[in-house]
Amino acid sequence: MKIVKPAAAGTLESSDIEIRIEPADQPGLEIHLKSSVMQQFGKKIVQVIRETLEEIGVEDAYVEAVDKGALDCAVRARTVAAAYRAADRTDYEWRVRP
Repeated sequence: MKIVKPAAAGTLESSDIEIRIEPADQPGLEIHLKSSVMQQFGKKIVQVIRETLEEIGVEDAYVEAVDKGALDCAVRARTVAAAYRAADRTDYEWRVRP
């Protein structure tokens, strides 16, 4: 999936995360995270964002995330929504993860 324009999903409300994605200046995924729980869960949040993008085929993107204590399921949902918006696609393949 190719990111063609900047897009975002999520809010800055408690227990949510705002994900902003835009085309990358260089190859690969560059992820920047600000989180109220950075010390405890920062690495895991970045891992969930990276794995989610890789699962849907995003190879090159610049991502900024501002977390307010979101659960993994919310991080995944916001990441997918932002990526599809940024790729200007509407052919969603939603599924429930085990």
